[in-house]
Amino acid sequence: MQENIFPIKHTLLQQLDKEKLNGHKGIVLWMFGLSGSGKTTIARALENELYSKGIHTKLLDGDNLRAGITNNLTFSIEDRVENIRRASEVSKLFMENGNVVICSLVSPTKDIRKQAQEIIGKGFREVFVNAPFEVCAERDVKGLYKKALAGEIKNFTGLDSPFEGSENPFIELRTHEKDLETCKNELLEIVLKEIQL
Repeated sequence: MQENIFPIKHTLLQQLDKEKLNGHKGIVLWMFGLSGSGKTTIARALENELYSKGIHTKLLDGDNLRAGITNNLTFSIEDRVENIRRASEVSKLFMENGNVVICSLVSPTKDIRKQAQEIIGKGFREVFVNAPFEVCAERDVKGLYKKALAGEIKNFTGLDSPFEGSENPFIELRTHEKDLETCKNELLEIVLKEIQL
């Protein structure tokens, strides 16, 4: 920590106080997977469902973060680490306010996700949105795979930049085998149990 910085300790309202006020626990759903795997689509659908049930949420999408709080970062490994660090710190703040935080970020390596877990702490839940590279390339919802395969985008995850799956996620959603509604409902069911006070 830098010199001359003295973070305050909240004496009145802690996370548990906020959770009691909200009527549910705060957690971070760290949804990771290749571009086009379905992270954002599922995250949006889940947020809408939770909102309809009176659950306090915050959706943090990788592209939105890169358009704002991390807009000075590239896609080098070093900058990806910093991108995840910032996203993790923001997620922790929302979680400590008793929210269900839904993060939708590629988060390509185990070390990067371990960093997120260490920052966020016990509320971290790893959600592997799993679809093979070939399936994501076929979907190519943003046109990124076409550019990457043509050499127009460097450090593209799963092509010339590494992507590591997870052996033991909180939940794995195989979006090439199940439709959006099924994946969303599977995640919703387990989240509702997790956030009960």
